[in-house]
This record gives sequence, C-alpha cells and structure tokens, in this order.
Amino acid sequence: MKMTLSVIKADIGSIGGHIAPSHALLESVRARVKQQGEGLLVDHRVTHTGDDIAILMTHRCGAGDARIHKLAWDAFVAGTAVAREQGLYGAGQDLLKDAFSGNVKGMGPAVAEIEMDERPSEPVLFFAADKTDPGAFNLPLYLAFADPMSTPGLLLSPAMSQGFRFTIMDVNHTEGDRVITLEAPQQLYEIAALLRDPERYVVESVHSRATGEQAAAVATSRLHNIAGKYTGKDDPVMLVRTQMNFPATGEVLAPFAIGHFVAGGMRGSHNMPLMPVPQNTGTSYFDGPPLVSCAALSVHGGRLTELLDCFAHPFWDEVRHRVAAKAMDMRAQGFVGAAMLPMSELEYTGITRLMEVLDGRFQVRREKTAG
Repeated sequence: MKMTLSVIKADIGSIGGHIAPSHALLESVRARVKQQGEGLLVDHRVTHTGDDIAILMTHRCGAGDARIHKLAWDAFVAGTAVAREQGLYGAGQDLLKDAFSGNVKGMGPAVAEIEMDERPSEPVLFFAADKTDPGAFNLPLYLAFADPMSTPGLLLSPAMSQGFRFTIMDVNHTEGDRVITLEAPQQLYEIAALLRDPERYVVESVHSRATGEQAAAVATSRLHNIAGKYTGKDDPVMLVRTQMNFPATGEVLAPFAIGHFVAGGMRGSHNMPLMPVPQNTGTSYFDGPPLVSCAALSVHGGRLTELLDCFAHPFWDEVRHRVAAKAMDMRAQGFVGAAMLPMSELEYTGITRLMEVLDGRFQVRREKTAG
C-alpha cells in the first residue's frame, strides 16, 4: 500500500512582530493534530521556521485527501484562537478563507505532498522557508537534479544519468494550474530559461526519468492569487527524497551554501540572500534575512525517525557569516535598484498609489523653436 508524506504550513501568529510563534501556540497545534489524527495519521511532527508552523504527516489516504487537509486546517484554526488570546501579531494571517472547503490549497496554507511506494530505506529531507516565495527553491533544485558540476551522481549513477523530469508552474496564472513538463538533460536550456524568473515560474515537482518515481514536491501557491491582492510572501515548504535513484543528501544540501538572492525580507519587498538556519530559528535582521531550515529523517512503515537538523552542522556557520555579509551589503543600497523588488512584486501598495499620483503631475516639455 502506498504511503503519503504531507507537509502543510501556515503563519498564524508570532511574538513581537514577525519573529516566532509562542510555545502556547505551538502546543495548541500539536495537541489538536494528536487528537484529531488518532486513527488517521501514521505519524507526525510539528516544527516552526521563523514565524511559520509546519505540520509534517505520514498517512495512507493519498495526496490531497480532504480529511488530512481538514486536520491541518482545524489545527491552524485552534492555534489562531490561542494567538488571538495572547495578542500575537498576524493571528491567522495565512488563513485566507472563512471555512474549510475540502482542500487547503487555495485557502492560504502551503502544501507539499509525495505519494510513494516506500523503499526499504526511505531518507527524506524536509525544507521550510520563511520570508521568501516558492521560487527560492528553483536554483537549488536545478543544481541538485540537473547540474553534474553540483551533483556528481548525475555522472556516476546509471539511474540518475537518465535524468529527471521537471514540472514547472506559472504561478501568475490565476485560472487554474498552468504547468509545463520538461526533461533534463535534453531540455536543460528550456528549464533554465523559465527558472531564471522565480517570481513567475516555479518548480512544482521533480520525477526520475529512470523509474517514474517522484523525487521532490514544492508548495507553489501564491497568496496574492488567493486573496485577490498582494498579501505577503508565501514561505514555501519542500519535500525531497534522497539516495539510491535520487541525488544523495549532501548533493541536495550543497546548493544552499550559495546563499542565493531571493525575493523577501522586510515587508516581503526586497532581494536578500537565503540563509540556511537550524530548525526552530526565528527571524531577526530586517525581518529576515530569508530563512531556510532542513530536517533529515527516515520513514519506515510510515513511522518517522527523529528529525536531524541538517543546517546545525558547524560547516553552515561559515555559510551564515557569508550570507550575513551579503545581506548587509545589499541593504546598504537601500531602496535603489536591485535592492528592492519591482513594482509588481511589492507587498505593500503605498508606493504604487504614490506613483499614480506623481504620474498625473508629469508634463511633456515643449521644445522652443528657433526664430
């Protein structure tokens, strides 16, 4: 019987602004998941990255199951009540609909799911990002699954050398999921042409061409497409199966040492480097910098081992130092040019209204004619 690994994430309240959820809020979510998941879930874990709470679950209900999604929704609603009681900032801010309607996709929370035939050894990486959007995973996935300069397994493994299939979504399209499937290495340039624009084109999933198995799943929903206006960065989650016919754990982690620039940071309106951080890390500098955590785990019979913190290793301390320097260098540029996102991606619309006012005040200067 197939096993499904689901992670559903939401920001439902935080201490002191966009820092981290309170212990009471986290415990209320854990208690609700444990109670409502009895007999439905095989196993689960609840963690946070920045001010976002993620519920990681294993079950045999398949991807998109209404009972699983309602469990997460109800847990977030219960947590929101605690957040309001405590006066936490942004209580329930990612719950964009009033009532559950069968699936949390399109309701605010981020979702990533993989339905799989569990291998005898099933290593998985669970990534959670805060203060950025789904396109933050584009470059790491490209390097891990398509670039032998980063992933030598693409040369050394017979199965991996057959390449991977990328499903890419146009997240600006609001009338249903607009996707394209491209295969590496044959269509490598086409993949690169799309992924260079991470605000519009986002990797939704990756599959092995050798076996057809799904290797990765990314939460791709954009909050402004749900709310009808820009409501903030989408703080995605990602699941990646590793080893054997997939890249090794270290090959998937390595691209995050770049600290590549992503959309996010303060008011969701800047370009900032992505910092790999230990799990349960809050935000700090400039409401960031954009954060990503990674937990390694093994799944056996649907049971989860303890979560090992991949970015707590001393190696990543040097990466964090470099990312901090990059962040400060970019912030020294203030509001000018590449330091801030283009108008279409700004979270706060005050500047667009100001530009509309100023536009009406421009005048075309008439050239004086001689004589």
